[in-house]
Amino acid sequence: MKKLPLILPLLLLLGFSGIAQEEYWFYIRAKDTTFTPQFTSTPNGLVYQGSEKSLQKTLSNYKIKTFKKTWKNARPEFLKRTFFVVADSPNFLKDILKKNRKIFESGEMIPPEDMKIYEPNDYGLTSTIGANTGLQFNMDYYDVMEVPKAWYLTTGHKDVIIGISDGKIDTLGLDFKDKATVLRKSSLANGHGYSISANAAAQGDNGYGIPGVCYDCSIYGTNYGDFGNFGMLKELAEKGAKVINCSWVGPPTDTGQEAINYVFDSGAIIVAGAGNKGWDVFPNGEKKYYPASYNNVISVSSVQHRYENIQDNIYYFEKTGKPFFKEIRGYLGRTGTFKNGTTNGEPKIYPVSTATLNEDVDILAPTVGLFRYSQFILKGEELGSEFSTTSGATALVSGTVGLMFSLYPCLPKEQVDGIIKLTATNIDHIEANKIYAGNYGAGMLNTGKTVNLVHDLFSETSTALISNQDMSRWYFPLTAFSEKVVIENQTFRDAAYLDLKAKNQIILKPRTTLRPNTNGSIILKIDPNLEKECNLRVRE
Repeated sequence: MKKLPLILPLLLLLGFSGIAQEEYWFYIRAKDTTFTPQFTSTPNGLVYQGSEKSLQKTLSNYKIKTFKKTWKNARPEFLKRTFFVVADSPNFLKDILKKNRKIFESGEMIPPEDMKIYEPNDYGLTSTIGANTGLQFNMDYYDVMEVPKAWYLTTGHKDVIIGISDGKIDTLGLDFKDKATVLRKSSLANGHGYSISANAAAQGDNGYGIPGVCYDCSIYGTNYGDFGNFGMLKELAEKGAKVINCSWVGPPTDTGQEAINYVFDSGAIIVAGAGNKGWDVFPNGEKKYYPASYNNVISVSSVQHRYENIQDNIYYFEKTGKPFFKEIRGYLGRTGTFKNGTTNGEPKIYPVSTATLNEDVDILAPTVGLFRYSQFILKGEELGSEFSTTSGATALVSGTVGLMFSLYPCLPKEQVDGIIKLTATNIDHIEANKIYAGNYGAGMLNTGKTVNLVHDLFSETSTALISNQDMSRWYFPLTAFSEKVVIENQTFRDAAYLDLKAKNQIILKPRTTLRPNTNGSIILKIDPNLEKECNLRVRE
């Protein structure tokens, strides 16, 4: 085994491998929300049946595979007038915009790297390539997490079990039958277990309901509590669960950490909610809940996802006329205001609208707007969550861990947390978040990047890219069988500990900083004798 010398910079041009394309994807935006073109399907593609002669003439020059409305990639002003189109030529976009200016105002071609997605047929209102025969619900949180990019590689495996320790689960409904098993009966808890299990692993591609993140994974249900011994968690681990969801909190106990260590050593990853009490109640990250704050647990808090720009969702108080904002992507709180009382002022998050934040939080995930499966089962209602709670967010992380093990069953459990953090969407640049620095983990969960990094680390023909994060703490043990590992625009400093062992190349590119202090370390090694324990299981 030899140690790799650090060389800065080693320039290597990385490009997308061009493949002859038979189809091209586009977003185009109509000027009017009422525009709804009708088509008939033929062996040679879709045929326009409307009365717009110029559009009919334009479309007749192309083979159109898909032409449908979607909420994906649509800002509020473009909602209900954005179309997803699949055509056989890159010239389609320029042609349709130039010759149909009365109908369409703008559009763009989707880059090839963003075409590596899969959508089940129950993906909801932001569906593009999926048939969209399930509930017509806005699951844009999956788009922000880039879940379809993960599904391109894996939708889960039946042999990967997600443990749900959050209340009664459904075993009879179409989204759960033949995949859910009850180990210990639990209380209904207002349907809490229904929603958690659905977010993590409700069946997808069945034309019903909504898909969970790891929708082809299996579910084991149990109860919650037993804060000293965590007997139900031990049982889940002993029964083969690879990840256990704990969307509940309790006090620390003398034996709690020992019990958690037993579960972890048994091969199960515990993912737990950090808690729902906001910064207004416990400022400065002073409050810790358990099991989230034990070692060997991935602690999850919440983040907003819906509106890309703060100007997209501004409201005004009726009495004062002062503005406030809601649900801005990357913000730690659901609502906030402006320091000078105008929309030109510096944004400030209302502390009451955050979930629990502290130094033990590892990762954030969306929470407001998540589908409430409990209400769907109990009342037949199609509702989204309204507040910054961590229960649903935790289940999204558990589902992501399920996908990781589904893709590479031999993934070392010690590497799961680090891979999730390295692929998180960094939110440090958001001014309103800076008051909470050090208390919100590595950023926002990006399931697509997480699963793709697992693939690239364990694929001999891939390049594994580590980039765009600033890590000042945590332990990052990584094993790479990829053709090369590229570290670019990435910082490991202070108490960060990177332990990277690669079979082939490690390349340090520009804007990479490796500067640990006495509490951190950087170890980069090449071992050409590394051998994989199993193969990747990529979706066919």
